[in-house]
Amino acid sequence: MFDVALAKAALSAIRLTMEENRDRLIELDSAVGDGDLGLTMCKAFVTADQELAGSSETDVGKFLMQAGMTMARAAPSTMGTLMGTGFMRGGKALKGKTECDASDIAAFFRAFSNGVMERGKAKPGNKTVVDVLEPVAVAAEAAASDGDMPTVAAAILDAARKGEEAARGMMSEHGRAAIYREQTIGKPDPGAVAGRLMVEAFASALT
Repeated sequence: MFDVALAKAALSAIRLTMEENRDRLIELDSAVGDGDLGLTMCKAFVTADQELAGSSETDVGKFLMQAGMTMARAAPSTMGTLMGTGFMRGGKALKGKTECDASDIAAFFRAFSNGVMERGKAKPGNKTVVDVLEPVAVAAEAAASDGDMPTVAAAILDAARKGEEAARGMMSEHGRAAIYREQTIGKPDPGAVAGRLMVEAFASALT
C-alpha cells in the first residue's frame, strides 16, 4: 500500500533524480526555451522534499496537495506551476486516504494529467510533458485492474519511456519551443524528458 511514508520516499527520489539531471535538462531547454528547466525542477522538488520531510500528515491526498502547493510557490515558472498543479489535482483525488492501492495510483495520475492539460492548455501531440503524462495515466488505469502495485509501476515506467520517445517525432506546437516548429521534429522535448524522469522516480517508490 502507498502511504505518506512512501509519498515522502517518492518526493525524495524525484528530488535526487532532478538534481542528477539538472545540467542535462538545462542543456535541452536551452536549445528551444529559456534554459531554466533544470533549475525549476530542482527548486520545486528540493523545496517540497525539505519542507515536507518532517510532516506529521497521515492523509496521503492532503500530503500530496501540500507538496503541489509548495512546488508552485517555490518555482512559479511554467513547469513549476504545472508540476504543482499536477500534484495538487492528484492529491485531491486521494484526499481522505491513509493507504492507497493500485486503483488510487491510477486516479492520482489521471487527475495529474488532466490538471496539467487544463492548466497548460496543451493536449497530446503538442510535444510537451503531456505526451508523457497522458499515456502514463492511461497505462495506470489499465494496469490497476490487476490490483497489483508492481504491475502499475512497470506499466507507468514503460508508458513514460514510450511517451518521451514518441514526443521526439512530434513538432512543437506549444510554448516557447513552438517558435522552432519543424526544427523540433526528431529532437527530445525538454518537458517530456522531465516528465519521464519524474515518473521513473515516482515508480521506484511503488516497488
